[in-house]
Amino acid sequence: MQPRYDYGDEVRVLRNVRNDGTFPGQPTGALLVRRGSTGYVRDVGSFLQDQIIYSVHFLDGDRIVGCREEELQPASDPWTPSRFESREKVSARIALGRGGRVLVEQGRVGEIMKVLRGPATAEQSGEVAYHVLFPGCSLLQVPESALEKVNSPNPSAIAEQSP
Repeated sequence: MQPRYDYGDEVRVLRNVRNDGTFPGQPTGALLVRRGSTGYVRDVGSFLQDQIIYSVHFLDGDRIVGCREEELQPASDPWTPSRFESREKVSARIALGRGGRVLVEQGRVGEIMKVLRGPATAEQSGEVAYHVLFPGCSLLQVPESALEKVNSPNPSAIAEQSP
């Protein structure tokens, strides 16, 4: 297990970092660092012997926060802001399909599993795309323009959508 980043490297955080209860002086769930912010690696360690954890000093908020490797990218890499992030609920703005077959009806609620930026989304004209899991459907790669935010969903409406 070799770390991708070294001491002093400038990195960018890919998603909002919230307090999981381990950051002193802030309530659990409080926003610590906004996605897109840059900081410098101060220390490299491991968690459970299989995850590399970086202590990153974000100068704007003067905070040192632990980040997993998959939450970071080099600060020099291009940055494309996104509307959504992992674990957010979204709905299909349009019907989604493949090969002429509708897989997800318009309005169906799903969950963002991963945000895709950069070369992996080149076939979508540089637009941010997401891996979205819709109940009863396999994981789909969906462009940002085909999704919309879910505002305080009606639990009975989501229950009706479940297979």
